[in-house]
Amino acid sequence: MRLDRTLANSGIGTRSSVRSLIASGGVSVNGVIAKDPGMQVTEADKITCKGVEVGQKENLYFLLDKPDAVLTAMEDPRLSCVGDFIPQELKSKKLAPVGRLDYHTTGLLIITNDGELSHRLQSPKYHVAKRYLVTFEGPSWSEKEIEAVASGITLTDMDTPVKTAPAELSVIDGHNAEITLYEGKTHEVRRIFAHFGKEVIALRRVSLAGLEIDPSCGNTGNIRELTEEEIKLLKSAVRL
Repeated sequence: MRLDRTLANSGIGTRSSVRSLIASGGVSVNGVIAKDPGMQVTEADKITCKGVEVGQKENLYFLLDKPDAVLTAMEDPRLSCVGDFIPQELKSKKLAPVGRLDYHTTGLLIITNDGELSHRLQSPKYHVAKRYLVTFEGPSWSEKEIEAVASGITLTDMDTPVKTAPAELSVIDGHNAEITLYEGKTHEVRRIFAHFGKEVIALRRVSLAGLEIDPSCGNTGNIRELTEEEIKLLKSAVRL
């Protein structure tokens, strides 16, 4: 992994501040002052910052703006998957997506190797808010239907009827709406819309536990590390 990324992952500072530190001669690798922030280092290398040894951070946190037609899996022999967006040098870090987005659902997906955070973000016990933008075809939403979604409805489209938790639905216009869920039943958004005779044409997750992405930029495939503030936001949402 790049030296600057390793130091940033270890909590030393931002990528820009780490580069400044390296340029000033404050970082050594195996006893030699490092000048190139892009030099490759491994876990076997001894890295010191101002004379203090740096422990490489065990937990990593990434945000992927998942494109359409991408499987929520770390590897697949046939289909494009979210693991394809992970840098090669991090393949051994046991990263995994937090929950699932359907093959044709785009938007915010957390990828981490923090098992406890991942478990809590997916657990219905913590009522984590997940907000989606939905483009649909079919009749407009009535106030009665919106109230029914807010109270929870019984879905009967699968073998066993299931009651949904209360959700918040707001209409943007005749073919676009926004819905916030606090659970994660299989294909829940699409099933709720279908229950009222509406077909989901496009579905994009734009918020999770207060963490948000630009709702207008779909299918980007951009991936970045979470900031310390964003990690704290996610952990706070699940009482970590």
